[in-house]
Amino acid sequence: MIWLTVTLLAFAGGVLAQLRVRSPLANPTLIGTLIVAALLLLTRASYGTYLRDVQPLTTLLAPAVVALAVPLYRLRALLARQWRALLLGGLSGTVIAVAADAGLAQVLRVSPEAARALLTAPATSPVALQLAPFTHAPPALAATLAVLSGLIGALILPPALSALGVTHPLARGIAIGAVAHGVGTARAREEGELTGAASSIGMGLAALSVTLLVALLA
Repeated sequence: MIWLTVTLLAFAGGVLAQLRVRSPLANPTLIGTLIVAALLLLTRASYGTYLRDVQPLTTLLAPAVVALAVPLYRLRALLARQWRALLLGGLSGTVIAVAADAGLAQVLRVSPEAARALLTAPATSPVALQLAPFTHAPPALAATLAVLSGLIGALILPPALSALGVTHPLARGIAIGAVAHGVGTARAREEGELTGAASSIGMGLAALSVTLLVALLA
């Protein structure tokens, strides 16, 4: 269980760095990922070994996603009044993300397995894992690309939205959640409960849209 301990310590180090350094790069998930990846490369440990060690954390992925529904319940009256804007924003953001990933696969001329894994990248990693058997993509690659998509979105989107003058909590939240799913929603919650709730809706719509798309293609 050494890799479980390493993963927890790496994430804890990321949290401490975030408390000390006010920078978008001081993201606990990003820092933890880089530390663990570096150690895996240095020790030449196999992914299978790492996956077995962190299985307890993997089983918590789905409950963690469900827990994001708590702010939705608390703000349900407000969110219900804005359902049209939230629905349109979430679906359009997901469609753009899927189209961008498909275009990226064509431009980079990646392997068919990677292209299929990119298809589910806009969905959160637990959903990407569940959809991998239907897209015939390697589950590990699908989950990795989903996490990577969330990390990039969480880093780029908040400052990009600020530069574009997007300040409304609902608009910021739905955009971040639709593109950066779980990691982005954790980032959105730092801006406030309303932004985090809207991001949870965006993440849910992205997961639903990607699942329906895979079902149609299958």
